[in-house]
Amino acid sequence: MPLKTSHFATALCFTCALLVAACTNPPQQNRFAEITFEHHPDIKLDVSEVVVEQAYVPPNGSPNVDHLFPVKPVDAAIRWAGDRLVVAGTRRTAKFIVKEASVVEVPLDTKKGLQGTLTNEQSERYDAKIVVELQILDGGRTEGTTVAEAVRRVTVPEDITLNDRERVWYRLTEDIMSDLNKELEKVIRTVYFPYLVT
Repeated sequence: MPLKTSHFATALCFTCALLVAACTNPPQQNRFAEITFEHHPDIKLDVSEVVVEQAYVPPNGSPNVDHLFPVKPVDAAIRWAGDRLVVAGTRRTAKFIVKEASVVEVPLDTKKGLQGTLTNEQSERYDAKIVVELQILDGGRTEGTTVAEAVRRVTVPEDITLNDRERVWYRLTEDIMSDLNKELEKVIRTVYFPYLVT
């Protein structure tokens, strides 16, 4: 009989240990893939070099949140230039400038009191904006310049988890970069057709 009690006590302790471990384990963190553009065709320019410049300086503080993103919009914009712009000439310089890559968190009005506790409303909006400029330079002379811009917005509910918020941010970066990619293709093929190499 004492042996059975000992087994019961051991099993009880083991069960308690498992419960404590389950309660203290942190939620699994998100893993995000890089956002690349290598699957798109090269944009070959009649230049001898492509220079990428980051003019945008993230504020790293409220209301901006772009510095918290799993893939920062400014990094995605820089990656676009590295993946798509290809040197195919012997002179001139293409300069790709990231002028803005911001995301601002905007608090939304929600219901207060009992009605507020019974509803799950959208509590924040994220306003994203990316602006880039592409210049063609020959020595100190600017032969051509064009600007492309993309804007996106998304809202999140007040009960959103950190992991889900990060997934929303990642998707926001994917979506705005898809928009920027289309806009850049359009303006480059329209404005820079003399410098395109087929």
